[in-house]
Amino acid sequence: MKSLALALLMCVPAAALAAPTLVLPRQADRTAEEARAMGSYALPIGPWSDGQAETVATEGEVTQTAWRIRGADITTMALIAELRDQLIAEGFDVLFECETDACGGFDFRFSTRVLPEPEMHVDLGDFRFLSARRVAGPVPDYVSLLVSRSADSGFVQMTRVGAAMAKPAALAKPVPASARPPLPTDADGVTTALNNAGKVVLQDLAFDSGSARLSEGDFASLSALAAWLGRNPGRRIALVGHTDAEGSLDANVSLSRQRARSVMERLVSAHGVNPAQLSADGVGYLSPIASNLTPEGRTRNRRVEAMIASTH
Repeated sequence: MKSLALALLMCVPAAALAAPTLVLPRQADRTAEEARAMGSYALPIGPWSDGQAETVATEGEVTQTAWRIRGADITTMALIAELRDQLIAEGFDVLFECETDACGGFDFRFSTRVLPEPEMHVDLGDFRFLSARRVAGPVPDYVSLLVSRSADSGFVQMTRVGAAMAKPAALAKPVPASARPPLPTDADGVTTALNNAGKVVLQDLAFDSGSARLSEGDFASLSALAAWLGRNPGRRIALVGHTDAEGSLDANVSLSRQRARSVMERLVSAHGVNPAQLSADGVGYLSPIASNLTPEGRTRNRRVEAMIASTH
């Protein structure tokens, strides 16, 4: 069966957000999507028991997406097995997985947030659930999958909390800013991050709130990035701009693109980087790495990331 890679965040490059990308059957249709730039989600990590389900409270950008996959021969077991393997391949660890009665049946289904019918259908006699976590930065990403079916179709709902800020819970505790390791800006740090993670935050760049202008001066991260590109002439870097949550989404997407382009121009003009090795885009406030509720968090969210876009 041919498959089609479907990005889980509409209108936003999956690679730019480091969001998981599922490969669903070709006949899959996205039926609904809801996104909140800052929201909360009680992620189930255990079955319904004694009047409640064990959850971990997460905060961040919450996106819920549903798909309908037409075909009477698709089973919920086969669907979730394939999607589970894809999440694991993208660095996620499964926290909890269950099937119908083992989940808690009716009570479990109605204790968790589900997109409405008919866009997302849940058969109370045949559904499966999975929650997972990926720790690839200062704060983890969380994902849950709910899979069910009707007489002629399978249904998949994915809930993602991007750059999630986990509240105190059994599985996760907030890490004080003072205890977080600094993001690399020196040559060795940039090289290590690009080679190991495929991306790096250019942490020492200076942008004022609402401004696309890159401050004058030498930035160690740009010198290191230029040197890395010089040693790897066959590779390309995507510069991705990010903002805090002040203002509208459209305005912030535009601002973040301008910031990324400003960095690109500086790399070319001041460091002699081949422009064919660079691209620039922005996603506004859709991928925070810290809370936008504090001045410190907003400062961290105003950033540009460098991500490997090709390896040849």
